[in-house]
Amino acid sequence: MKNFNFKKIIFLTLFILAGFGLMQIPFSQIIGSNLKFSLFDFYGPIAGAFVGSVWGLIIVGIMQLTNWAWHGFATDASTLIRLLPMLFAVLYFAKKSKWNLLVPVICMIAFWLHPEGQKAWYYAFYWLIPVIAYFFYDRSILLRALGTTFTAHAVGSTLFLYILGLKSAVWINLIPVVWKERGLMAIGIALTYVAGNYLFILLEKKFNITLPFIKVNPKYSLHKS
Repeated sequence: MKNFNFKKIIFLTLFILAGFGLMQIPFSQIIGSNLKFSLFDFYGPIAGAFVGSVWGLIIVGIMQLTNWAWHGFATDASTLIRLLPMLFAVLYFAKKSKWNLLVPVICMIAFWLHPEGQKAWYYAFYWLIPVIAYFFYDRSILLRALGTTFTAHAVGSTLFLYILGLKSAVWINLIPVVWKERGLMAIGIALTYVAGNYLFILLEKKFNITLPFIKVNPKYSLHKS
């Protein structure tokens, strides 16, 4: 039991440190703010798939709070908004749940209820993607990743709309940009998960390092049985 707990503490610590490091590597600018997406946006969502929803939320929350502290506890609205979407991404990717259908639907309704959202109502149709992806969740890791990143997108966009009051013209201009950005993120999430899954199986098969608290999917193992 002590050895189990020690392994778990070491693993979670390394996982958090890796996430913090990836947060420092920018990926693209977030339109409407002075913030940037980072490689963490590929890495963070997969946490719950390996350690479960609750632990996934905890360690991703720690990563984000650590990064927030590192950068001086900035209290501007854009920074605070960025803390929440990733947690919903963790929940979506962790396991198939009917609750995952509720988040994008609520965001669509909330977007359409806002005066600026009503003028760009078709923007919210992007959030049908997590709903559609839900029905192919176990068949395609890429669709699972698409559902994940568009769930984060739905939560983030809705918060930006209500808190920052971005005008309808901004949302309309974003439409041709979103699919490219989120498509890249989905590919990044899927590849990161497959790579992590491969690594954990490799540690057990080749190096006899057992991590009983880690959930792996043999479907995405490149090792011969």
